[in-house]
Amino acid sequence: MNDRRPVVIIVGGGFGGLAAAKALRNAPVQVFLIDRTNHYLFQPLLYQVATSVLSPEQIASPLREILHKQRNTTVLMGEVVGVDKDRKLVLANSTDRERVPVPYDYLILATGATHSYFGHKEFEKYAPGLKSLADAVTVRNKILQAFESAEAEEDPRAHRDLLTFVLVGGGPAGVEMAGAIAVMVRGSLRSRFRRIDPRCARVVLIDRSKKLLGTYADELSNGAKKRLEKLGVEVRLEQSVDLVDADGVLVGGERIQSKTVIWTAGVMPSPAGKWLDMETDHAGRVRSQPDLSVPGHPEIFVVGDSATLNQDGQPLGGVAQVAMQQGRYAGHAIHRLVTGKPAPKPFRYFDKGTMAVVGQGYAVLQTGKLHLKGYVAWLAWAGVHVVSLAQPGLRISVFLQWVWTYFTRQRGSWLIVNPHGTASASRTSETPACEVTPRET
Repeated sequence: MNDRRPVVIIVGGGFGGLAAAKALRNAPVQVFLIDRTNHYLFQPLLYQVATSVLSPEQIASPLREILHKQRNTTVLMGEVVGVDKDRKLVLANSTDRERVPVPYDYLILATGATHSYFGHKEFEKYAPGLKSLADAVTVRNKILQAFESAEAEEDPRAHRDLLTFVLVGGGPAGVEMAGAIAVMVRGSLRSRFRRIDPRCARVVLIDRSKKLLGTYADELSNGAKKRLEKLGVEVRLEQSVDLVDADGVLVGGERIQSKTVIWTAGVMPSPAGKWLDMETDHAGRVRSQPDLSVPGHPEIFVVGDSATLNQDGQPLGGVAQVAMQQGRYAGHAIHRLVTGKPAPKPFRYFDKGTMAVVGQGYAVLQTGKLHLKGYVAWLAWAGVHVVSLAQPGLRISVFLQWVWTYFTRQRGSWLIVNPHGTASASRTSETPACEVTPRET
């Protein structure tokens, strides 16, 4: 770091961090992008890895590959554990050292968010979330293992518990995951097993709100609910999960036996607020100023899920487009600062709309006054997501896989990848069995 150019540290290689790095490609600065992993992940398609439509490498790209032509940018793999804002230092752990001080002139924190269990950290052991590739593979293992265990289970009374899938949270992640599992068990898996019928699987989606997809218009929320129910998903609204353990969940005093519980409810930001010792909102997000900097430190910017910023009296949502637009803004703002140009106007988010897919061939789309649901919205969803992938090769690969899956119902990866061995599900005989007749081979 002996370069005389100003040093810009970007913490986080997700939507906001990568957008910031690209915005600085022509700036007279030295950029260091620090991330715990070596790849950029397209999180909106994680559920498709978890349900075996896509493989992990189809939605992730090495950060070094994406930025290899950007000569002023260096990628460092490490975990940031603190910030000394007075001395302008980032503290990071590497593979062989801890709390290594990394000096900066400008700092962009784009550290994203992780699962929130609303004070019940003990739920995490039994209900994995979906934020990383490792999470997606873990969930895929659980889903596929459930069917393998049921196929091997000689007591048919145990099949129903093994083939009950519970999703906690009715936001876009929960709706998309529930729809994908329902399509998977009633379509792709039908001819793969001999002793069980995957169509007997039970998919339960639980949310404590009055409607699914809380930020969407009522007509779209209702459309998504009806679509899920048509696919066979049990939608339980205005119900809270009181307990999650190895045998299932407790909802409003009712026990739902399940060996596969997936957490799709709520997120919490990274500890960026604690690092900076700055004012945060109730969720722990840093209260950014209109230019995305933090009070008293115009050289520090916080973007994406780590920050909160009101626009027109409402806080901006924790979605990819907000993070990307804020990342680009922060990058351009630093470029203007180091070149002596006037500061940009306060950040303003341009809402391009939101969308969620609900099973194959159906989606809901909301942008301004335009509300769409059904097949046309699904085509729009597919087009936007393909174009948004980081590399041309991935766009081609994902598009071809989707076409293949659509017409053949064959999925990308059925592999159970568990380096620590496969844990067999425990047996139970309390729940009535699904009536299944062994198939002839």
